[in-house]
Amino acid sequence: MRRSIAIALPLICLASLTRADLPVEPLGRVETLTLPPPAHWVWVGDPILRRTALVDLDDGRLKGMLPSNYGLPTALFSSHRPEIYVPETFYSRGTRGERSDVLTIYAAESLAPVGEVLLPPKRAISAVAQAHATLTDDGRFAAVFNMTPATSMSIVDLEQRRFTAEIATPGCSLTYAAGPRRIASLCMDGALLLVTLDDEGREANRVRTKPFFDPQTDPVTEKAARVGDRWHFVSFDGVVHPVDLSGTEARFEPTWNLFSAEQREDRWRIGGAQHLAAHAGSGRLYALVHQGGPDGHKEPGSEVWVYDLSEHRLVQRIEMQSPGLSFLGVPIEADGIWGGLLDWILGRVFKSTPALGINAIAVTQSDRPRLVTIAMFTGGIGTYDALSGEFLGRVFGGNLTNVVLQAPANWGGTR
Repeated sequence: MRRSIAIALPLICLASLTRADLPVEPLGRVETLTLPPPAHWVWVGDPILRRTALVDLDDGRLKGMLPSNYGLPTALFSSHRPEIYVPETFYSRGTRGERSDVLTIYAAESLAPVGEVLLPPKRAISAVAQAHATLTDDGRFAAVFNMTPATSMSIVDLEQRRFTAEIATPGCSLTYAAGPRRIASLCMDGALLLVTLDDEGREANRVRTKPFFDPQTDPVTEKAARVGDRWHFVSFDGVVHPVDLSGTEARFEPTWNLFSAEQREDRWRIGGAQHLAAHAGSGRLYALVHQGGPDGHKEPGSEVWVYDLSEHRLVQRIEMQSPGLSFLGVPIEADGIWGGLLDWILGRVFKSTPALGINAIAVTQSDRPRLVTIAMFTGGIGTYDALSGEFLGRVFGGNLTNVVLQAPANWGGTR
């Protein structure tokens, strides 16, 4: 034993002297993102890894990620400044202890945290993927939805990086941008609450509209799609309710149906956690649908139906394919004959297992837009030509599961 120590000590000293003459190896390299971002970059949220991943649909590579905490990982993307905002909740003992809610501010180019604003510890945490937070159209304020179960909004001044006010919204929930300084909420009686902010981020005015849908007979879902100043809400039964918020008052336009009488008899319904998307340039609305019984608005979809928004008519049906499988974030892929066999197996499993159906869709806003799809229990991302409907393939962002899709346009302060 003593002999071993006697031999080892000189060797350790010699190794130390040798290492002192070597340059220090860099432990990592910090990359920056291209701004303005390419047209086909999308964000995919994973509540297990508590992050949202940035994926390039063209080269299939992971470009970066933003951490999140409790709740579905979603972010707010500014077109007025090079920043991204993530509402987060923390507990002092991990899963228990003192709670703190913050709006974390990240630099869009580096995805590094550059600040945070402390919020009242009451932000809503639920399985709803959309409308839990929004930015005003002028980019000045952020609104974060609270529920304790009393409902309210926390307002943050993004220029001064400070919390300005908590605005009560009794009987109304969620947040939808509705103008330069205005935010809309859906109310339990079928109305909209419109709250206008002053220059200090406090409530300047509120208007509650008349009900525009009947919550008892056919309520709308919160999964609305926006084109310009118009929000399109769809009811459980497939009735589209367009709401024009361009003026001082909300204007409720005539409703129209996603499904014909014959299609209703065939039990076609909307479905999924994010079942609507729109492409502003072509004036198209994309709806994720499936065949099923009543109250199936959260069941995964098997097709995406495409509508002309100006003519209110169905123009295309896109049959969904499996977005692919992964194991612990590693894609399950193969080449050659094995790749063909794997595709066949994926297709059979996908069609025979409704739980593996498409759970969310999004559409990029380029001239050649991509339709993007995910399924809740897989880590794959399916991509389609949004105009032709052609299936383009699968990409993977390293997530264990994909639950939230975001395809923001003009983010990173590139307006």
